[in-house]
Amino acid sequence: MRTVVDLTRCQGYAQCVFLAPDVFELHGEEGLLYATAVPEDQVARVRQAAAACPVQAILLGEEVSSGAR
Repeated sequence: MRTVVDLTRCQGYAQCVFLAPDVFELHGEEGLLYATAVPEDQVARVRQAAAACPVQAILLGEEVSSGAR
């Protein structure tokens, strides 16, 4: 699975970091680093993280090609 975070939407709530720390990481106080290719063992966690994002900044799978700019 592929993932993209719309960093213009991301507000640094860090719900993704708490739910999928192997994929998402805060760099400094507000900078988000993330893996674009999600390992198979992290897919469920990343789906939870995307659902928990208060601003829906995380795009997954098919959404990546159609929704990312």
